[in-house]
Formats: sequence, structure tokens, C-alpha cells
Amino acid sequence: MARPLIAVATLGGTISMAPVGGGGGAVPRLGAAELLGGLGDVPMDVLAETLAGIGSASLDFATLLRCREWGLRQDADGFVVVQGTDTLEETAYFLDLHWPSETPVVVTGAMRNAGLFSPDGPANLRNALTVAADPRSRGRGVLVTLNDDVHAARWVRKAHSSHLEAFSSAPAGPLGMVVEHAVHWFHPSPPRLPSLDGDDFGGLVPVVETGLDDSGAFLEHAASQPDVRGVVIAATGVGHVSSGTADVISRLVPSLPVVVASRTGAGPTLRSTYGFHGSESSLIAMGATMAGWLDARKSRILLHALLASGADRARIEQEFRARGDLDR
Repeated sequence: MARPLIAVATLGGTISMAPVGGGGGAVPRLGAAELLGGLGDVPMDVLAETLAGIGSASLDFATLLRCREWGLRQDADGFVVVQGTDTLEETAYFLDLHWPSETPVVVTGAMRNAGLFSPDGPANLRNALTVAADPRSRGRGVLVTLNDDVHAARWVRKAHSSHLEAFSSAPAGPLGMVVEHAVHWFHPSPPRLPSLDGDDFGGLVPVVETGLDDSGAFLEHAASQPDVRGVVIAATGVGHVSSGTADVISRLVPSLPVVVASRTGAGPTLRSTYGFHGSESSLIAMGATMAGWLDARKSRILLHALLASGADRARIEQEFRARGDLDR
């Protein structure tokens, strides 16, 4: 039987970092060859390239589009993307929206750099190769594997700043786990929605969090900046804002897409339970779009992707209803 071919693109991040001399902090120093060279023999053929060597906070849409195009050109059986964990959940969801193939994509990184005791990067990378090579990974969209767990891009989020068990898929839970170099799947994946086209990622889509004693002045200031194409609000509870913020939203929605997500980190926005000014139903009546189960970070990625594809307001509403549903 032919060995599977896995393409690996490295972008930098903690997994590629080691301390510099003189007591300095860890910086990106390891490329694809060094990262894969530490794994020993693996039961697949690997084609790897270093596409960037930066912290994930500095990643941008142009780099991710270049990474996607590189992965598609390789015509491999699986594609692994290696990067920092700070924005890993956003990269995974971005690729999930823009990956047109059934070929598995697995995003991984590390919480401990190579200069620390027991760095987790080699195990995470080895597991990512295993998941990408598993035929049952096909058609599942983009996956994330760290700390032996396998997550869906749709649900995964970094829930702890430094712990090895930093990534969670609450409330859905991981899709599977890697044990003894084999993937054990717990759940099927729902049918995938079509990938999104478009590469006009110019302009800004800020995320504005609301809270106690919020007049809405900062939201209004943020939305008035040049090149703002849409706004995501990280709202309280199930999608609630103050009456002052609601007044600002009512002024914005005629000319600017406004998406409302929950800032809680788990649970959806509602649509019709509350009726006060600033509640979910009043925001919908104004023309705001509710994010459903998508959090603010992923809502920003989806809104930016839709705007890049030239989507109008009706399509934005339609896509958020479809992709924010629980079964997606």
C-alpha cells in the first residue's frame, strides 16, 4: 500500500521558538526541516516548507491565503499547518471557510517552546501528521490537534493562556483523540457548507466588547474610522447591550453590517426571549445580525470573509444563520 503524502506548512509560533543567548526570551528559530527532523521515522511521506517565521499575533489574511494556495498546489493526501496558538482558532476557522477540498487540513502548534522542559511541539506535530493521514479525516473540514485532542475548527477556542490543556471545544467537545499513533473518533462531523470565495480583505472589521455602564461611545468611535467595513459586538449574556449602545447600533445598521455575538465564551445568542431596548429581539428588529453559536472572534473571521466575497446584507444574514447553527 502506498504511503500517504502529507504537506506541511510552518508559519512560526511557539512551536518554532527557542531562547536566544544572553538570557533573552524565546523567538522563532526553527523552520520546517528542524521541526520535522526531531520526529524520527513517520509512516507517511512528508513535503514541508517554511512559509513564515513569526508569532501568530502578526499573522494576516494575505499570509493565510498564501498558505492555503500552497497547500492546494501540493495535491497531497493531507495538509498540516503549524503556527502559534494565540490566533490558532482564527486561522483554523479561516481555512475552514476557504478550503474547497475534501482533503483534511490539520492546524497545530505548541504551548511550550523548545527551550522549556517537556516541550509539547513534537508530540502535537506527530499527532497532526497522524490525523491528516487518516482517511476518516476526509470531509471533516479543518481540524485542530493539541494535547492529543482533535477539535473541529468550528468549535475550538484557546481557553487558557498558558496551560497545556489550553484548547477547548465547549459545549460540543472534541471530535476525537490520538492514542498510540491512531485517531479514535468520538463524533461524526456535520455536512460541510460550501467554501467561500473572494480575496478582497482590505478594510477593517473591529470587535467591540460591551459591558457595564457602556454608553456606546467607543462603538460609535470605532465604527467611524476610515476603512471600517463592518463591526462585531461582543455583547453581554445572550446578545444584550445597554440602551445607549442600542441607540448607536440603530444609527449604524442602515449603512454598516453589525454582528452581535456573546462575550461569555460558551452558549449562543438568542433571538426572541427578551424584548427590552438593547435585547436580542430589539437588535434584530434594528437590522443587526445575531452570531448564534459563533463567538466574536470567529464572527469577525466570517464577516470579513463574506465582505471579501462581496456579500450583501441578505447573504450575510443567511450565512450567519447557517454557520451559527448548533449542527454546523
